[in-house]
Amino acid sequence: MFTASCILLLILSCKNTKETNKEHLVFRYNEHKNIGSLDPAFSKDIADIWATNQLFNGLVQMDDSLNVKPCIAKHWTVSDSAKTYTFTLRSDVYFHKHERFGIDSTRNVTAKDFEYSLNRLKDKQVASPGSWVLNKVDSFHAVNDTLFQITLKQPFPAFLGLLTMKYCSVVPKEIIDFYGTDFRSNPIGTGPFKFKRWEENIKLVLRKNNTYFEKDNFGNSLPYLEAVAITFLPDKQSEFLQFAQGNIDYVSGLDASYKDEILTASGQLRDAYFDDVNMIRGPYLNTEYLAFYMDSNIPEMQSNKLRQAINYGFDRQKMMTYLRNGIGIPANGGFIPKGLPGYNADAGFSYQPEKARSLVSEFKNETGNQNPQITITTTSNYLSFCEYIQRELQKTGLQVNIDVIPAATLKDAKANGKLDMFRASWVADYPDAENYLSLYYSKNFAPNGPNYTHFKNKQFDTWYEKAFTETNTKTRELLYKKMDSLVMSKTPVVPLFYDEVVRFTRKNVNGLGINPTNLLELKRVKKTKN
Repeated sequence: MFTASCILLLILSCKNTKETNKEHLVFRYNEHKNIGSLDPAFSKDIADIWATNQLFNGLVQMDDSLNVKPCIAKHWTVSDSAKTYTFTLRSDVYFHKHERFGIDSTRNVTAKDFEYSLNRLKDKQVASPGSWVLNKVDSFHAVNDTLFQITLKQPFPAFLGLLTMKYCSVVPKEIIDFYGTDFRSNPIGTGPFKFKRWEENIKLVLRKNNTYFEKDNFGNSLPYLEAVAITFLPDKQSEFLQFAQGNIDYVSGLDASYKDEILTASGQLRDAYFDDVNMIRGPYLNTEYLAFYMDSNIPEMQSNKLRQAINYGFDRQKMMTYLRNGIGIPANGGFIPKGLPGYNADAGFSYQPEKARSLVSEFKNETGNQNPQITITTTSNYLSFCEYIQRELQKTGLQVNIDVIPAATLKDAKANGKLDMFRASWVADYPDAENYLSLYYSKNFAPNGPNYTHFKNKQFDTWYEKAFTETNTKTRELLYKKMDSLVMSKTPVVPLFYDEVVRFTRKNVNGLGINPTNLLELKRVKKTKN
């Protein structure tokens, strides 16, 4: 005969068994940088982008090969000399359920929702960091429920790529009117997962959207997972320990705290992880570099010869082998990273120590300065790279100092022209070389734009502006290469390496994939039982 306690034990046992059976349908990862907002209008950092990508959709999306594909827009046309884009929307896309939608707790997306969402994006009171995405847009409007039209001020070949950014996601007006700024922690979108719970700095939980509109190639509904659980351990070493113990399914990137633990010097998985872990790697649209402030009054910064000497003076391949376990591509080309149309392998500098010494000697003779010196400002994460460069450059006769400051301080100082030389990186917002070349356009001087070096060249500006109106892909690519070569000949920067995306997953995770923008796409991920 069952007692009350036996019945309770049986119920709890059944519940635990049910939860255990579904454990393999929960994808778990850690976000050490934390998440600032779940509102796509504020998806500036990669941590926010990864989360909002699960919750929201836009007109178009990008596949792992950087091709723009349909999303809520099932197709589109381009007319009026490549200035007018007309999008035809799907009629089967619904917002996640919420009581504010009324009796059905949801409604389908119409072109008016995109009109509202883009107007909100450029609203100065909202102050979205993504408002710049619409700088090249002249107007947009809903033609009817299923037609949405955007007209540009002038042709811009990379425009569809811009529209794939999470800033351009569709959001519901009635929900934002209800929550106001609290929409950041009460997001309602159309994505493959819906918001469940967010305990800031502790855990974020997303659940499967059972009415999601996309299907796989066999007609099965996406996503496959039941849930996504995100924790917020504050450092990469703790994150990796959780991964090694099997408590999370995925780690992105190669941090100094664990790179030698998991990889050999040649970039291969160590034997201890070979049976339990998969490593995926591929090109990442990120150029790591040192930058010179061209408006500096320090003679060393003003000398093109000395800047060239720095470019010639260290072995990038050796640097990648010893400091990154072979992960990353030595930047012996220009500023545009390998993998993007416009990349120019002949634009940059190879390792030529004799040439570097000769250029330093010429600088000394011409200026009478027998003790030239530079100071590289960096963060602690990149101290090892700067120390390597310091050791190599001092062999050329150049004194190198290193100043380590917090990341936030460096970001502010470089934007306001307070640093003569600093380490930086540029991750593409959209997959077009124009995104990289914008750092050298004279009208983009920081702090009002991304031109942190204050590089200025009339010929470059002419080519840059011409590229906007050039609709022929190959011709535009040649312009990009010419611009990149011109920049490198004037040496406002020292490209270090073109990054690679590195992802480590448990063996029971399938379908994660990899892409050059390092976007986390979970709608096609499957997990099997261990």
